[in-house]
Amino acid sequence: MRSNRHLLSAAATASALLVSLPALAPRAAQAHQQTPQVLAQASDSTIRTTSAQQQTLYLNNDKTYSYALTVSQRTTVDGRTLPKGATIFGSYRPADGGLRYVAEAAKFDGRTISLNAASRTIEDEKDPRDTSAGAIAKDAGIGAAGGAAAAEVFGDIDVAEVVGGAAAGAAVGNVTADRVVVVEPDEEIVLRER
Repeated sequence: MRSNRHLLSAAATASALLVSLPALAPRAAQAHQQTPQVLAQASDSTIRTTSAQQQTLYLNNDKTYSYALTVSQRTTVDGRTLPKGATIFGSYRPADGGLRYVAEAAKFDGRTISLNAASRTIEDEKDPRDTSAGAIAKDAGIGAAGGAAAAEVFGDIDVAEVVGGAAAGAAVGNVTADRVVVVEPDEEIVLRER
């Protein structure tokens, strides 16, 4: 008799749960749907931009450069909506390991508003113009000529000295290449409100 009561009690509890599940499902779905909205609000202080220049920029990492950016995705910052295509005014400024873009203003719809946002550090790299195959070949040519000249001064010219000079020229040219920050026209630069 006792086991029948427990069985009936368990069946009643299971039945109640099954009846209430459809009522709980919309609430669970709402809670799940609210999570992305919270994340979207947290990212409102992010401004996605690209360079307004049509050519690749090669910027020294120890100088400040004033360039404009273009907003690539509509966003809201500090309660203000920045439409896609708005122009951001600011500059690339020296930072540890490269440059950081610091935004000071945005212009859209004929008006200008102040901004206080910055990018992460855009890291510098060996200047690709100095490490291209053509640049290395030029350095190797200079090295080969140096090797031939040294061999001429010291006497006997042979292939090993010329090839050694070419290898040394190529290596020195690649090692001594300047470090620059390269900004491609379509490269995304993410600014965060400060």
